[in-house]
Amino acid sequence: MSSPGRPMTASEAEAYLLSLELFGMRFGLDRMRRLTTVLGSPQASFGSIHVVGSNGKSSTARLTAAILRRHGLRTGTYLSPHLVAFTERVRVDDADVTPEAFAAAVERARTAAAKVDRTLEGDDHVTQFEALTAAAFDLLARAGVDVAIVEAGLGGRFDATNVIPSSVTVLTNVGLEHTRWLGPTITDIAREKVDVLRPGSALVLGGWLHPDARAVADAVAAERGARLIVAQPAPDVALLARGTFQRENFALARAAAEAYRGAALEPEAVRAAAASTLVPGRFQRLDPDPGSAPAGPSAEVIIDGAHNPAGMAALADSLRAELAGRPLVAVVSVLDDKDAAAMLRELLPLCSAVICTGNASPRALSPGTLRSLAGQVGSLPEDRVLLERDPKRALARARELAGPGGVALATGSLYLLADLLRPAAARRASAL
Repeated sequence: MSSPGRPMTASEAEAYLLSLELFGMRFGLDRMRRLTTVLGSPQASFGSIHVVGSNGKSSTARLTAAILRRHGLRTGTYLSPHLVAFTERVRVDDADVTPEAFAAAVERARTAAAKVDRTLEGDDHVTQFEALTAAAFDLLARAGVDVAIVEAGLGGRFDATNVIPSSVTVLTNVGLEHTRWLGPTITDIAREKVDVLRPGSALVLGGWLHPDARAVADAVAAERGARLIVAQPAPDVALLARGTFQRENFALARAAAEAYRGAALEPEAVRAAAASTLVPGRFQRLDPDPGSAPAGPSAEVIIDGAHNPAGMAALADSLRAELAGRPLVAVVSVLDDKDAAAMLRELLPLCSAVICTGNASPRALSPGTLRSLAGQVGSLPEDRVLLERDPKRALARARELAGPGGVALATGSLYLLADLLRPAAARRASAL
């Protein structure tokens, strides 16, 4: 940790946040409200849009920020999780915050957390996500953003982000995820997510939303006097972000930006935002790594953070449009609280081979278990369902198997993507 009189470094800030994983996930807003109060309620100093849902939150948040920035607003974005560094989670305008600014915000949050911890009973403590969220709000307030687009972490109702006075809520979609915490049905999960809606605000959702989730959204919006805005994908904008699912995310972003402004958007600004916004880890093409590339021409590499059945179904749709008969070899790693069988059922019919691997998260499903599951739910020959515990070696093997003109895909968990992107000497990604 930093010495008295010396500012915290970025490495020390990361070490502090990682140390808070010892306390795990503890739901409830009391700690977060105390924490932001000690920091001077920074979240009250800027406008805010809250993005909740099962998939597409980061993409929608980035796209919304891009549109509003093109309309002259200074934007902040709070995203989760990160791939390589915690600083990726907090953006001001079109850039991640600097390590120095991030470390200073974490140091202020750590000081505030120590004060809050002294007021809590038993073994209750400020959690990693709460400290990180408080630091983000503090940083964005000090940066003077006009509006922050805030991605919820898990659920909504008791998520640490649910202290913002948002005037617009975006519900991207609802799938069966985190049922241990959010409930066993689409209706249960939708209630947890939509509960962030503020009275008299606006709720943006897509016309493709699951009927059970739509019923919940309609009821909550009516109960709270919120304006309901239904977005529909529009084919009239060229997107830099790849993947057919990004059209839905962009439709939500456009509707959210218009709802926040309270005025029609400028078409040229919308087109410029669409044409200039990439989303890391979502149908992202990677340049070859000379250190791991096979000799000679090799396969295209795509990484995608699809981590639940709905996300994998969306990825499969994009792959069908992209492959055009090219062979696909997938490297897959899944966390143990996900429906891995349903995810594999979406993906395996497109694959000529699959390589099951692990990732640095302690919640990763073992590669052996994943391989057994892939053999049960798919129709690939046994010699095309492979196991390689090291993610980078697995991807190198996938490129060899796919061959020139083929596609090597890494998917199933953002933590797998983090392992592939993170330099060997860097710290591990957060497991939360």
